[in-house]
Amino acid sequence: MDRRIELDELVEEWTLLDDERELVVEKRGAGQQLGFALLLKFYGRLGRFPRGRAELPDDAVRFVAGQLKVAAGDVGFYEWSGRTMERHRGQIRRHLGFRECTVDDADKLTAWLAGQVCEAERRHDRVRGELLVRCRTEQSEPPSSGRVDRIVRSALHQAEVTLTCRIAGRLPPSTTAHLESLVAAGDEVDGDDSVLALVKSDPGNVSLESMLTEIKKLRAVRAIGLPPALFSSVAPKVLAGWRSRAAVESPSHLRDHPAELRVTLLAALLHAREREITDTLVDLLISTVHRINARADRRVTQELVNAFKKVTGKEKILFPIAGAALEAPDEPVRWCSRLSVAVSRRCGS
Repeated sequence: MDRRIELDELVEEWTLLDDERELVVEKRGAGQQLGFALLLKFYGRLGRFPRGRAELPDDAVRFVAGQLKVAAGDVGFYEWSGRTMERHRGQIRRHLGFRECTVDDADKLTAWLAGQVCEAERRHDRVRGELLVRCRTEQSEPPSSGRVDRIVRSALHQAEVTLTCRIAGRLPPSTTAHLESLVAAGDEVDGDDSVLALVKSDPGNVSLESMLTEIKKLRAVRAIGLPPALFSSVAPKVLAGWRSRAAVESPSHLRDHPAELRVTLLAALLHAREREITDTLVDLLISTVHRINARADRRVTQELVNAFKKVTGKEKILFPIAGAALEAPDEPVRWCSRLSVAVSRRCGS
């Protein structure tokens, strides 16, 4: 169902201007005039032609038909393919100052996307949107939908190659060797006991063993020797994407990638895991301290309760203490000594 278009939007975006009317009235027949007018206004809004009648909102068709004093149903007589359609498209492009996207234009779009967009944005739909905006800015009609998708995929690939080569070039040879050893061929490193599997593993419950395991992970990550500013120029969302990708791929899958991509994915995983493991250690330490405090509180409370239970006839002790203090208020030391003896005897009984 078409979206209902408000009158303000219709007036702003679908009103025929004087120079546009001059182009429309040259066409023969109500169907040709209405179809041409709709193509013209649609192209002016989106920088491309509609793919058919289904893309034209009914409210817009009725609004434009009213301006031309023709029936909205006459749009059904317009031919959406053939020479007439191509001639109309050419007239509209020239009138609005647009041009068709050539092979050279497509190559320039790919290079622009790879260098200016795809190094920070990896989602296909977002990159596609930037391409369409760029086409409109350059007054170039976007290619077909399939060709747009091919341009976007090519730009994403080019940007990834450029980025991974840049990251791999920042790694010292010794660090690269350590990273490659994480996914070296052999059954012994693909198992659960490998360093990579250890680094990927989740922390256990709060315990001394879990803390020691996390310390072991942290030491393993730091032993690789990643430069501190390795990913300083990489967008956080790109880094997060590499980290997620490396976390789910097996060593054999990682070995299938080009060397630059492989070491970049592994470095991104270790870079993120170092921070995550550090945070986990802090959480484990805080939880352990809280647990120790809770146990200490319970132990002290229990000892006090047990000591209090050992004192029998506690009510009888309080009355002699109070009476002694009233009878001889001037002899505190002597009375306290006697009372201490009495209390000690009572507690021991």
